[in-house]
Amino acid sequence: MCVQVCPTGIDIRDGLQYQCISCSACVDVCDEIMDKMNYPKGLIRYTTENRLNGIPTHIVRPRIFIYGGILLAIFIGMGYAISTRSLVQLDVIRDRNSLFRETSAGLIENVYRLRIMNKDNHPHVYDIAVTGIENLALIKDREIKVESGSVMTLPVRLAAKQDNLAKRSTMVIFKLTAQDNPALTITEEGRFLGPR
Repeated sequence: MCVQVCPTGIDIRDGLQYQCISCSACVDVCDEIMDKMNYPKGLIRYTTENRLNGIPTHIVRPRIFIYGGILLAIFIGMGYAISTRSLVQLDVIRDRNSLFRETSAGLIENVYRLRIMNKDNHPHVYDIAVTGIENLALIKDREIKVESGSVMTLPVRLAAKQDNLAKRSTMVIFKLTAQDNPALTITEEGRFLGPR
């Protein structure tokens, strides 16, 4: 009967098999047959090898404390990561079409695309500042207003006097700050390229 009721067609009398889906149909039908024949139930049952050999089972084992400690550490780590995550993200992407260009005023100019992501639940207007080169000018064509959960791509240009460039590649720091919340700020590095 236990073979006939098995939905996967295995013979449980051959021992555990990977095809078993743990539906317990064989357990139920076996107990019914054992009842009719006045034999003790449990010929087929869910149990452990230790219990079959008469070894007592301990509920509190070291692995429970180890798994519990690992789970607790994961929850603490996730909580810390969520509570300390930055609500704004800034990516600085250099224009790859030209390394730099010289303006009619004799300034060296680099072009960038800024990707600004607002992860906050409220829209924000941001101010942006750049440091790293003396008298470095930042030119943007519009206000930086990013809606909640949105990403804005903003083209900007940096212009500097050639005399202020000590080397061909200079690191510059972009600093983005929310106007209504100065604590909501992020900095990102970029490279300003000039002539040799």
